[in-house]
Amino acid sequence: MDLFNQKPKERTFEKFILEDGEVWYMPNFMPLSVANNYFKKLLETINWKQEQIKMYGKVHDVPRKTAWYGYEGFSYKYSGILCDPDPWTEELLEIKKVIEHFIPTENFNSVLLNHYRDGNDKVGWHADDEAGLGINPTIASVSLGATRRFDLKHKTKSNQKLQLELPTGSLVIMIGALQHHWLHQIPVQKKIYQPRINLTFRTIKN
Repeated sequence: MDLFNQKPKERTFEKFILEDGEVWYMPNFMPLSVANNYFKKLLETINWKQEQIKMYGKVHDVPRKTAWYGYEGFSYKYSGILCDPDPWTEELLEIKKVIEHFIPTENFNSVLLNHYRDGNDKVGWHADDEAGLGINPTIASVSLGATRRFDLKHKTKSNQKLQLELPTGSLVIMIGALQHHWLHQIPVQKKIYQPRINLTFRTIKN
């Protein structure tokens, strides 16, 4: 796809230097036509699953569909859910390669995909700080489809917050100690009726 042919000057990078972490934001990581093509392809071909979690003695559906892809042997566990990777697809490897061009120190070995069917699907406040991700993990997050709000807040300093709108084709990179000191969420937005796909590339330290 044309993702590789996009000129660097056509992408805009904004860096938020936060207390105890850093967020890079690129709203135009992909041209609209490319983002639309990836969205359609991933929606149709990814092995989406409806996972369940147990809370307060009751089993609930995770409020979104998920999938885990990566190199063999790099499993991931979060919220009591153990994910064994499906093999990389051509599209996922294409996107990974372009992201790694902007972060030459990273070589992501896996990606967690989320399918938000509409504005009722969400992910609550959390940090990607599982032991398998190591110290100060770099997380690269690509958004496709409906624009959704992305909230961040410091774990102990209530005045430290950041809010971003993530349009289709945008990229967010969370680096430094952010996962150890900050939480993030995709909240419910009742007025959104369109689906969204989110890809969070990461490096498992097995």
